[in-house]
Amino acid sequence: MDSRRDFLHKFVLSTITLPMLPLVALAKPIMEEIAGHKGPILRVAIMGLGGYGTRVADAMQSCKNAKVVGVISGTPAKIKAWQAKYNIPEKNCYNYENYHTIKDNPDIDAVYVITPNALHHDHVLGAAKAGKQVICEKPMALNAKQGQEMIDACRQANVKLLVGYRMHFEPKTLEVIRMRNNGDFGKIRFFQGLTGFKAGDNNQWRLSKELAGGGALMDIGIYAINGARYMVGEEPIWVTAQETKTDPVKFKTDVDETIQFQLGFPSGAVASCLSTYNMNNLDRFFLNGDKGFAEMLPSTGYGPIMGRTHLGELNQPIVTHQTVQMDEMAAILLEGKKPIVPVDGEEALKDLQIIDAIYKACKSGEKVRLGEAVTTA
Repeated sequence: MDSRRDFLHKFVLSTITLPMLPLVALAKPIMEEIAGHKGPILRVAIMGLGGYGTRVADAMQSCKNAKVVGVISGTPAKIKAWQAKYNIPEKNCYNYENYHTIKDNPDIDAVYVITPNALHHDHVLGAAKAGKQVICEKPMALNAKQGQEMIDACRQANVKLLVGYRMHFEPKTLEVIRMRNNGDFGKIRFFQGLTGFKAGDNNQWRLSKELAGGGALMDIGIYAINGARYMVGEEPIWVTAQETKTDPVKFKTDVDETIQFQLGFPSGAVASCLSTYNMNNLDRFFLNGDKGFAEMLPSTGYGPIMGRTHLGELNQPIVTHQTVQMDEMAAILLEGKKPIVPVDGEEALKDLQIIDAIYKACKSGEKVRLGEAVTTA
């Protein structure tokens, strides 16, 4: 763990001075057959071969429109293991020092950045400079300033920037959104989002301010933030927040353990949310309106998602989130498909602006109006 952290710290410093790379034409999608499906295939290089990167790659084995064809990692043993498991050719294997040469590889269309939060900014900029489409895990960046820089860099490079909002494609979630849009719940009054788990290893990167950018809010809390927005169907206009810390040894300065936050919306609806690294059994969304309600429990875990409304149980199919996400993102990137709920950089920027405001509200104890300037470290 220490050697990995040392490497990541050194990499962050080294990427600051990387030279601007010339842009190249994007690789054209190939027509390839996968499990009987013939059509354009999004060829993806996974950057970051940890637990979630492995989950994504495994799920992509069932994709019809996307395929893992490359890897980027600082661990040679992982690269060799992935080559064998996913049949990845040597020419599509890169490390953090040479991945910029991916610009010369026409067999890779997109890079999926699944590294620690603090590295997202530089990795996305590097992939964009190499002329590749970019998918980035959430949170997209450490703050809104970084997020805007990533959006601008991808726009300048003429590549798309998507963010791994897998819940935006989950069938039961989309059904609740459909019902809300249809007026089935009436006027929305209240949303509650409970997100959290008890963090284990004290030395994990998620408990490092330098690598994670914070604590529970940057990891699990973003689900409640984003969920409040897509469940209520509005953008919040104010934030209040309170932080609680019971273990200052494990959760050091600027690594939040538990944050409660409240959001206010233009219609008068309010949201009450909890983000924590100190409690289990928290994965619940509840939406309440004048005419009915929706409850999702579990609401954002890897599955199966379960839910009910005032009209009965939600019975949409259970899916592997990452498989559906990558097939849908392939359609967005290759065919221009428009998702029901956006998954682009602008969508992620809105979450980052709220995260900035929550941290500011925790420190000031005051209501923060969204849209006000938020100073970030």
